[in-house]
Amino acid sequence: MSVSAFALAVVTMVSLVFNAFTAGRAAPPEGLRYVQAADIRTRYRTWGTSGSPVVLVHGAFEQADTWARLAPLLARDHRVYALDLTGDGYSERRGPYTVDHLTRQLLGFLSAVHLGGPGERPLLVGHSSGAAVVAEAALRAPRRIGSVMLLDGDALDTGAGPPSALKYLLVDPYCTSLLRLGLGVDPLIRSFYDAQCGPACPRLDAAGVDEWRRPLRVPGAEAALWTMLGQGVPGLPAGRVARLAAVRIPKSVVFGAEDDVFSKQTPRGTAHRIGAPPPTLIPRARHLTMISDPRRVAAAVETLAHTRAPAP
Repeated sequence: MSVSAFALAVVTMVSLVFNAFTAGRAAPPEGLRYVQAADIRTRYRTWGTSGSPVVLVHGAFEQADTWARLAPLLARDHRVYALDLTGDGYSERRGPYTVDHLTRQLLGFLSAVHLGGPGERPLLVGHSSGAAVVAEAALRAPRRIGSVMLLDGDALDTGAGPPSALKYLLVDPYCTSLLRLGLGVDPLIRSFYDAQCGPACPRLDAAGVDEWRRPLRVPGAEAALWTMLGQGVPGLPAGRVARLAAVRIPKSVVFGAEDDVFSKQTPRGTAHRIGAPPPTLIPRARHLTMISDPRRVAAAVETLAHTRAPAP
């Protein structure tokens, strides 16, 4: 046996043993709320008891709790809902993790919480890859949607990059070992958060680290993660997104001015593509604007909520 083959055998054995000793999965937090949305048992949160409805749709590797700084501000004048899309958070993990399936979950959620009828048409906010989900929902059911905001996302299947070479590294048992090791390093989680959120974001304390880590430790999370990473960030073809321009509902585009996930041209190009006014750029904000500057995002949501639908 060659030295390289022996080393691989040793690493494989160590990885298998480590995975066996760390096979226990975390339980979701107590007291979560669920509803059946299409074919997915869906976890969700609500804020506020009066006013027009706002539904918040997170991006990849996020969850309903990601909106916890923004939602209470919106709840002063709105009933606010946030759900965990399948594959993330604490909703049932049920593939395929495509825009089609996620949109069916979102529309099913609107039905489950009795939104989408006259006087109950929600304002949808889609963050990052969630922008594709709210865009597709508006295309499929325009009469059930009041307005749409694309937040830090262009809804395209190339917006945050197509499937990369990472998918070729998703080989068990090694990827499972690396994930579990990484999730156990608090500074690593904080560094990813800081890079995406920027200096204006509050520092993650122990509870904050657990909020980002625990969804990746619940049963089924690892298998779903490998599938999603192999598929790449969900999005829509440019021609499909452009069809949103013909949908007669108010639309807006909001980006962090320092968002390095997308190019500097993306916000204006996205607004033009979907027939929205010029984009709102939040100074010094990166990719998690709802955390770094919730007041400016809330103001943008309020502006959209008071925008009338364009005339036919």
